[in-house]
Amino acid sequence: MQAIILAAGESSRFWPLNSRHKSLIKIMGKPIIRWTLEGLKRAKIKDIIIVQGPKRDIENEIGDGSQLGVNLEYVVQKEPIGMGNAILCAENLIKDDFFVLNAERIDIENFAGPMNKKAMETGAKMVLLGGKTDRPWLYGILDVDGDKVVSITEKPKQPKSDIKAVGIYLVPKNFAHYYKRVKEHMYAFEDALQLYMKENDARVVMAGKETCDLKYPWNLFNVLKSLWGSLKSEIDETAEISKNVVIDGMVRVGKNTKVLENAVLKNCYIGDDCVIGNNSLIRDYTNIENNAVIGANCEMTRSIIQDNVHIHSGYIGDSIIGRNSRIGAGIITANVRLDGREIKSVVKGEKIDTGLKSFGAVVGEKARLGIRVSTMPGVFIGHDCVIGPNAVIKKNVEDGGVIKS
Repeated sequence: MQAIILAAGESSRFWPLNSRHKSLIKIMGKPIIRWTLEGLKRAKIKDIIIVQGPKRDIENEIGDGSQLGVNLEYVVQKEPIGMGNAILCAENLIKDDFFVLNAERIDIENFAGPMNKKAMETGAKMVLLGGKTDRPWLYGILDVDGDKVVSITEKPKQPKSDIKAVGIYLVPKNFAHYYKRVKEHMYAFEDALQLYMKENDARVVMAGKETCDLKYPWNLFNVLKSLWGSLKSEIDETAEISKNVVIDGMVRVGKNTKVLENAVLKNCYIGDDCVIGNNSLIRDYTNIENNAVIGANCEMTRSIIQDNVHIHSGYIGDSIIGRNSRIGAGIITANVRLDGREIKSVVKGEKIDTGLKSFGAVVGEKARLGIRVSTMPGVFIGHDCVIGPNAVIKKNVEDGGVIKS
């Protein structure tokens, strides 16, 4: 069986972490798409087509798949005009019925088997993965009769159910035939699904547990927690651990990383060639990737730090920092509202409920933050921004923005 991974979109709702495709964000040393590929391999699906954008950033990062033990073929979707068009780009490589999934479906191995079983038991050529949601206006919503899918509606104002399409589809080899019969637009894929359902049997398999969506930057926290169970405590033999360092819980310290005197590490992942400064506290699901420098007296909790980030000192809580950023001494990321309410973030000009009561800042690639910068809960700072000393960031800063102190 084949799989088509969709990785050509602009990831616009993932700003400011969308300089590259969102599936290239690293979690515990691997791009998210690599976790997905490994899941497909464990599900015994090794014939994989990746639809990527013109930058070819996925191909440049992942290669031909030989190191993973899978067969990868790449096609380019010249413009991000929807999932159906992406499948059409891969039409000549499709050999049989196939899975369609988003690049961040790290949990594919949990569902590929049950979906295949449903197809064999019912004779249905189309099987969708469904999941419960309390925010149906954000998703494609399924109208079901038992396990039969009657219809799918994208972001309905009056939803017929609370079952969303999760982002894994088993579809027939001739699916492109149905796609070509609908008008091409951003949601033509859903229209083609709807057309198929009118003429053929389609079924649903319900996910028995919460699935890992990756629509917004804050969804990365759930991805990290989902993968955390695969982490094993390990201090690489080349790591340098100084005197009086406290290591507690599930802790991984990578190659050539230096942990200086009196640092405390509790339940965290630290990559290769990092420096963790004196008296720093790194705790509670914090993920620090390679070549990071965390200065003395820095506290960091429940945060995701990408490659080559330097942070002098301060407090980083429930935050995400993009590659190659530099943050001066005294940074404070406020991560809880004074009234304790759920935090909202502005995405594409619209306030979105994050579902979180603890959420700090999201900082894009190559940002520069001066000393004693403070950020309010849920704010985003774009890539290549410069934030002057003592600035208090209360609202989003667009890419390349300059904020004076």
